[in-house]
Amino acid sequence: MNAIIIAAGRGSRLEHYTDDRPKCMVRVAGRCILDHQLAALRHHGIDDIDVIRGYLAHELIVDGATYYENPDWQNNNILHSLFCAEAAMEGGFLSTYSDIVYTEEVVAAALSGPGDINLVVDRKWRRAYVDRSDHPVTQAELVTVDGDRITAVGKQVGPQGAAGEFIGLASHSARGADLMRQTFAELREEYDDDDSFRHGRPFRKAYLADLYEIMIERGIDIHWSPIDGGWREIDTVEDLHAVNEAWSADAVGDAT
Repeated sequence: MNAIIIAAGRGSRLEHYTDDRPKCMVRVAGRCILDHQLAALRHHGIDDIDVIRGYLAHELIVDGATYYENPDWQNNNILHSLFCAEAAMEGGFLSTYSDIVYTEEVVAAALSGPGDINLVVDRKWRRAYVDRSDHPVTQAELVTVDGDRITAVGKQVGPQGAAGEFIGLASHSARGADLMRQTFAELREEYDDDDSFRHGRPFRKAYLADLYEIMIERGIDIHWSPIDGGWREIDTVEDLHAVNEAWSADAVGDAT
């Protein structure tokens, strides 16, 4: 299985840390975010890496990777960025946000999911929001579940009744990839010029979670692969400082 890393954005909330580099190249615990990801992926034999670039693309170099460009990264969002690499979805794929670090065990959870589409969901998500003011819980992509299936996902879910937080890492079988591509094509035809796609956002600003939620509403099963920590998000300067304190390149399994 190949991994698609969605890395086109700047990460403006990291302020001066991204003045001269893409967000995934910011250093955490001694090495850049992307290197943490690649180590965890390659531990499971995932060496086929596809990188979606945008901001300062020339600074984002991964040996052996295939690159896809998002030339409109300033005006669109994660969903459209992912589909810049639509060709790499053929046959199934793993997708990951580029501003998260995670352990080998977290990747194992993604790969061992029970369905055609499996979202990695942290059941211990509340711990990361203690004293986290710059990225409040209202910005978390939370999920509700019924058994091993997700019933709702996104920032609109809210903490009450949430089973956990979608961390931005997911696996898709060949069938799951086909269902995603089909649904995206239908939405693009219907909403491409619509400024009121979902939750007050235009289609070009859609999140990946929006696509998953629509698929759920259409009766497509999306499963969750639960974890209990072992990952962190670096979205703000506050996050960067906190993760640098909690995350060690030598003992990442202790970070939660």
